[in-house]
Amino acid sequence: MGRRYGLRGPWVLRGLDLDLPAHTLVRIEGANGAGKSTLLRLLAGIDAPTEGRVTGRPRTAYVPERFPAALPFTAAGYLTHVGRVHGLPAAEAAARGQEWLACFGAAGYARTPLAELSKGTSQKVAVAQALLAEPELLVLDEAWTGLDTAARGELDRAVAERAADGATVVFVDHDPRRLAGAAGLAYRLEGHTLTPVPASPGDDGPYVRIEAAGSPPAALPPELPGAPAVERDARHPATVRLTTTAAHSDPLL
Repeated sequence: MGRRYGLRGPWVLRGLDLDLPAHTLVRIEGANGAGKSTLLRLLAGIDAPTEGRVTGRPRTAYVPERFPAALPFTAAGYLTHVGRVHGLPAAEAAARGQEWLACFGAAGYARTPLAELSKGTSQKVAVAQALLAEPELLVLDEAWTGLDTAARGELDRAVAERAADGATVVFVDHDPRRLAGAAGLAYRLEGHTLTPVPASPGDDGPYVRIEAAGSPPAALPPELPGAPAVERDARHPATVRLTTTAAHSDPLL
């Protein structure tokens, strides 16, 4: 897709410089209080940086760590409202909202006021509102928390599909196994500094190695899906080996 989003600046997150390629799942790790939610709010455009800049932000959706359930809507009414905010016609927004509620097992609560929903059902509405407009940048702050097993599986599937369709998904989750075999990039916040987490084939799930040959110097296109590890052989300058997660192998090919 050739799309990248950038975040640069000091803020409380000192010396931060982050580029987010399309077709990629990006995991953010770090201890409580390290600044993960601050980073995600900056990426989603909820907060503005006091210094530095965010560039190239596309159509974005965000699931906060705590969903504000005391809004004056029913579940279906809220999803229709959010869809309209994203530019969808009312009928399409309502239809997509109903589809996502059904997907997460919450269709029976469509007419229930948000303030009367359980924590788990509120979270399903929070996830549905982020997915219904098919965002190009999806930001998830502990979005799986409170969901039942079936709904967590549906969210895993939906997130992988968004990335496969060209979106960038940035997520935080307390479970280190969450999307471990699919996340293409990982960063750790520590001491208010963001550092890459090296990916080792076999450590985080199934990986695929692709060998490609071309005319020297075998220049690679920019912003390859999944940000694969690149290996070159000095004896064969026209050959390159790319290592990526199985989830990104098809887009990479």
